[in-house]
Amino acid sequence: MTSLCTPAALREHFDHVILPLWRGPGFNAALRLPYEALDTTGSAPLPVTRYRAMACARQIFIFSAIGDYDYAHAMFLSLRRYFSDPDHGGWFYSVDANGAPLDTTKDLYTHAFVIFACAIYGRRFGASAALDIVHRTSALITERFAAQDGLFNAALDVRLKNVVSPPAQNPMMHLTEAWLAARDATGDAAFDDALTSLVEAVARTFVHTRTGCIAELPVGAPDNRFEPGHQFEWFWLVSCLAGRLGASGLDEALTRAFRFAVQHGVNPATGGVCAALDEQGQTLDATERIWAQTEYLRAMATHFDARVRAKLPQQIALFSARFLQPHGWFECKNAAGDVTRSDMPSTTPYHLLTAYNALPE
Repeated sequence: MTSLCTPAALREHFDHVILPLWRGPGFNAALRLPYEALDTTGSAPLPVTRYRAMACARQIFIFSAIGDYDYAHAMFLSLRRYFSDPDHGGWFYSVDANGAPLDTTKDLYTHAFVIFACAIYGRRFGASAALDIVHRTSALITERFAAQDGLFNAALDVRLKNVVSPPAQNPMMHLTEAWLAARDATGDAAFDDALTSLVEAVARTFVHTRTGCIAELPVGAPDNRFEPGHQFEWFWLVSCLAGRLGASGLDEALTRAFRFAVQHGVNPATGGVCAALDEQGQTLDATERIWAQTEYLRAMATHFDARVRAKLPQQIALFSARFLQPHGWFECKNAAGDVTRSDMPSTTPYHLLTAYNALPE
């Protein structure tokens, strides 16, 4: 499609193309839940095998952020109805096509997005019930997911007793995002201390000394990798954590990580951001996922260096030409520009909106 070369054009595409997908064919009006994904035409959902709490939470965020109370409220009620575990506490990972519990794992990633969505929804619409969930879910994470050295386990069993997955970077990154939103929504200064403790723990365990990159697994773990998109995402988060970084040194580390990710993970000709690198900067996964592209835009837009920000218009043009289409977007491409995933997941508009909100007017 013709390149959408300005932030205003990206936002217009979002408002007039992306949002109608999830008010229409992407919304199950019977269950009042977003479908997992639409087909490549954007006209019909893929066959239903599950609904995830995280996907529901991301859509609550989307409609809360734009002020659409009806859709946000409907999915907030569905989040509580289908995914809350009344017996053991916390939130199920997924339910089946009829809304019955499917994967009952309690994973940190899901719980982080519940906090994030409820903080945004609660603040936007003055919903005290949502802010109560923010506090209760945060307390549950602190009490039940806690691991050694200030870290949090990635997943527990349904009873919140046994560790299913040990600490990993990505869930704690989104917990950082969630607690930032919780602090803004509730005004509770306890979240400041929690954030400082969390980022210090992440720095001790996941920061690669030479490059400053935050690895996906604890440094030294076999089969580890750096994801350029996550370096850009952390770069933005660090910019929001002013005064709460403690002794983490993440501001200096992520400045170096940003440079490393751009040098080794971004194709200068196409602007495409690859999925994963090794410690030497060699490509481990050349797939270009749209979310990583949006994180690059957001990091560029909020970078302290004017020379980086000056390159933003060119990157916007490259991104829109490569990943947007008249009826939606391309989820994944390879380095040659061929589409490798043609459906449109309900989780992606979260990435688009968070990036677009950071772009200049």
